[in-house]
Amino acid sequence: MTGTFGSLVTAMVTPFRDDHGLDLDRAQELASWLVANGSDAVVAAGSTGESPTLTHAEKIDLFRAVSEAVRGTGKMIAGVGTYSTAETLELAEAAAGVGADGLLVVTPYYNKPPQRGLTAHFTAVADATDVPVILYNIPGRTALRIEDETLLELASHRNIVAVKDSTGDFQSVSRLIAQAPDGFEIYSGDDWAAFGYACLGAVGVVSVAGHLVGSQIHQMLDLIASGDVPAARKIHEELTPLFNALFITSNPIPVKAALDMLGRSAGPTRLPLVAATAQESTRIRAALEDAGLLA
Repeated sequence: MTGTFGSLVTAMVTPFRDDHGLDLDRAQELASWLVANGSDAVVAAGSTGESPTLTHAEKIDLFRAVSEAVRGTGKMIAGVGTYSTAETLELAEAAAGVGADGLLVVTPYYNKPPQRGLTAHFTAVADATDVPVILYNIPGRTALRIEDETLLELASHRNIVAVKDSTGDFQSVSRLIAQAPDGFEIYSGDDWAAFGYACLGAVGVVSVAGHLVGSQIHQMLDLIASGDVPAARKIHEELTPLFNALFITSNPIPVKAALDMLGRSAGPTRLPLVAATAQESTRIRAALEDAGLLA
């Protein structure tokens, strides 16, 4: 089963120059490279893309640049979710105007609305656009979970097509896959969980490791889809140390460090995120070597 946005969606880092300005040329190069190396789609300005430190104007410029770079070869999903419904609607309209193929809408963070508030928020966004909406359930970052009943209610909306699930809750995901309406898709929001989610019936993963091992992740998902679970499990086991290394500190610090080591630098992170420490860099380098990415 292949999802609306393919099976491997890479949550793209946002390249910055040394002065921390947005590097749109490098963003286009990276997006094109990702699609040529296993990614069916990319997310621009998601949490891996340091969206909280991007201005609205920067996000729109990034959406436009990445959409142009992958048009005809892959899809661009715009991270438009904020803790304000009005701001999210503005970004959704702008993303649609520059060619977004999908909208990733995270659970509103910090203000912790009740479940009925989540329903109203996501419905308002989905009602306002014809671009397919992907919900993003990540309680570890938002301090709030979209509960199963709320998700199942939202899944019936004509324009809410999928959820990126970063709960790591296999029981909940199994229930969602069994009870969601036909056409509603589950993507794992975590590389470590992608194998298990796909075995349960998820269509793919929104990945950080796709920056480094996109072809292998895509192969793993293809093997599961074809029924060769043992071969897929072998890839999962081989990649697990790398998956773990990419989350030894706050994402995207490790993956930006890894890209730098591989000669595909996306520049620094923006404060309050900081560079990887020497100890963290040593662990990341060792994981890249174990994965055969560095000699």
